[in-house]
Order: sequence, then structure tokens, then C-alpha cells
Amino acid sequence: MTLQADVYWSFRSPYSYLATRRYVALTEHYDLQINQRFVYPLAIREPEFFEKNHPNWLGYTFRDMFRVAQHMGIPMAPPNPDPIVQDIATRKIAADQPYIFELTRMGQAASRRGKGLAFANEVSQMIWGGTAGWNEGDHLEKATARAGLDYAELKAEAAEQAEELDAEIADNQKALEAAGHWGVPTLVFDAEPFFGQDRIELAVWRMKQKGLVER
Repeated sequence: MTLQADVYWSFRSPYSYLATRRYVALTEHYDLQINQRFVYPLAIREPEFFEKNHPNWLGYTFRDMFRVAQHMGIPMAPPNPDPIVQDIATRKIAADQPYIFELTRMGQAASRRGKGLAFANEVSQMIWGGTAGWNEGDHLEKATARAGLDYAELKAEAAEQAEELDAEIADNQKALEAAGHWGVPTLVFDAEPFFGQDRIELAVWRMKQKGLVER
């Protein structure tokens, strides 16, 4: 029987990006279905978080994410543009956010079609993998096509059903918190949360205890 797991994920999270290709690999190697559940980044849910956090937090996070990427051989570069508009010097989140809402709504629309993980994988590789101007030209259209989806269809749905999609995204956040965590990436299997890109192997260990088999 195919096992099921949920992954809670954000486009602004570098660790979500670092975990995604391994989530994809799990579904290819094992009889496993991963349901992608998009949430808005912490910058949207708690914009004051960055200003209140320790001054070393942001610098350490950047150092660590590039270290992990180098260790794992995953291409990584600062996103250009950042999905969240933020003053890095003051850490203040801008009131106007031109990217993250449409991106996340499109992701949720992809999840409605059972292809949220594929969409997240392709788009995050542009955002975090070094594609400058990922939001311009046909970059997103091509990434969406590689995920087996229609860009114009997702974009229209994100605009026309924004309220409904936002309600689904909010429900995802509630489900994540009900499962016992609040951050991303978090994989939830059998009501047990595994937070972070460094807990994937532990999640696989637990799944094997519950019958996970290779394809």
C-alpha cells in the first residue's frame, strides 16, 4: 500500500529548497506519495520576527544554508529577486509584496492538481539555484511546464480564486501547527512531524517501520 506524507513548505525558505529534490527522490525510489502543502513564509505570518530576533540570526542562517548546499552539492545563490521584499540592513519587511502571494497561490493551485511537489521543485531551483530575474521573461512558464502544468491556467486561478486559495493555505498552516510544529520544511507522517532538511533520513527510518518499500 502506498504510504502518504504531507510536506509543509514555503518559497522563501532556503531549507525548503534544500530538502525538495530529496523529497522528490523519495517518491521516485519508494512507494510513497508526498502531498505538498504550501504555507506563507514567516515574513508574512510574523513580519516582526526578523526585527525582534537576535542580530546574529540572519547572518548565521545565510552561512549555514550555503554550507549545507556546498556539502550536498546543490547549486545555491541568493535569490534575485528575493520572494520577500525586505530591508536586509534593518530586517524590516516591506508592506508591498509583489511576488510571494501569487507564487504561493499558484503553488496551492498546483497542489490541487496533485503536482505541488513538482511545481515547488522546479520553481525553487530557479529562485534559489541562481536564476537572476526568475520572475521575468518565460522562466516561470518553463518551470511550470517542466512540472507538467499550464502556467497561464495557474496564474489565472491564482488571480481569480485568491480568497479560496488563501483559505486553503491558511488551513495548511493550521494543520502544520496541529501536527506539532510551525516551521518549514516539515514532513508529517502518521501524525509525527519531522522538521528541517536534516530530518529526512529520520523520517524514512520511521516510514520503513510502518511498511515503506522500494518501488
